Amino acid sequence: MTEAALRDAFQRVRRQTAELAAPLAIEDYVVRSMPDAQPAKWHLGHTSWYFETFVLAAPGVLGREGVGASPIEPEYREIFGVPDAGVEVRHDRGALSRPTVAEVFDYRRRVDDAMSALLEGEVPEDVRERVVIGLHHEQQHQERLLADLKHLFSRNPLHPAYRETSGRPRGGAPPPLRFVSFAGGTRSVGAAGTGFAYDNERPRHERLIAPFQLGSRLITNGEYREFMEEGGYRERSLWLADGWAARAAGGWEAPLHWIRQGDGFAEFTLAGLMPLRPAAPVVHVSHFEADAFARWREARLPAEFEWESAAADQRVSGRFLEDGHLQPEPAPAAAHHGASGPVQLFGDVWEWTASAYLPYPGFRPSGLFGQSTGRSMSGRMVLRGGSCLTPASYVRASYRHVLRPDARWQATGIRIARDG
Repeated sequence: MTEAALRDAFQRVRRQTAELAAPLAIEDYVVRSMPDAQPAKWHLGHTSWYFETFVLAAPGVLGREGVGASPIEPEYREIFGVPDAGVEVRHDRGALSRPTVAEVFDYRRRVDDAMSALLEGEVPEDVRERVVIGLHHEQQHQERLLADLKHLFSRNPLHPAYRETSGRPRGGAPPPLRFVSFAGGTRSVGAAGTGFAYDNERPRHERLIAPFQLGSRLITNGEYREFMEEGGYRERSLWLADGWAARAAGGWEAPLHWIRQGDGFAEFTLAGLMPLRPAAPVVHVSHFEADAFARWREARLPAEFEWESAAADQRVSGRFLEDGHLQPEPAPAAAHHGASGPVQLFGDVWEWTASAYLPYPGFRPSGLFGQSTGRSMSGRMVLRGGSCLTPASYVRASYRHVLRPDARWQATGIRIARDG
């Protein structure tokens, strides 16, 4: 990436975060609705803290022309820092009314001014690496910001909209689900080449994969409702033991954000409460629910390396954050027409896999300047493909998203598989 391309990428990512925050009222920035979520102003402050801490304050950067000789806001470390970076932090972030939203935006502006001055000159390779990681980190928080806001607004009986949807729902009635066969064999998996990837995507290595079949499309709301109507949430034999316990503890009877209305359901979206669309991909289900549905369909969830081998030769294309709709949609009819392989492997919803989050052979954690991946390798499952809330440039076939198996607040959905 040239200096000019790096400057453009920095400005584009930072601008996109500000645009995502633009629809919010002041009150929306301050609160959070659950421990897994963060207040909106924390996402804005934390992503700025990254560039201040790991770029502007890096050895060899301080004292450059146009760059401050000391951290811009050292007292913000406790508020916007993270423990993985060796910072003592406040965890009750939803209880902090200060700094104000205006002060956080001013902090963001000052960091951006210093970064712009830095990026105007020749950027050493180690600093360039820190900037690139910071941009991917901020894109991750763009998705988290929207997921957190959706959960926050869903708790409100007024069912407020984050913003109006961009146009009519797209895509038509999906064709019947079929299974696409893939031959077994030894496949290379993991990030290839020298482009950016997190350390958990490397090293690239070979896996022996048995023949398998992958669902041609995502599971729809209508199909998931059939599972519910046939007693899927009451049939213990379909559920993993921990999943059955989580279902009981959470009182799960439907996906998160489904609201019963008479004999049917509405669905809370970032555009407010909408009628449930049977043809749209089901979203906001946990790994436990996805696994139970797959068993009900006499199938299973795909292993992450099955998914990656199926997606490796496909172009990364689908409905992402930049599409503006912020809600999963059925695949366009044209996508199915003549398609020999599965559709919607990228975008719309993150697809749960049957794979636990574990290190690849030869994995060595890089540290990634506060971006710890190795420490999360316990009690989490892998998802693949990105969602309608994911920035498009953030997604690749090797990317491993990870969540606890009971997580439902991110845009998670289902694709099923079978043995070959």
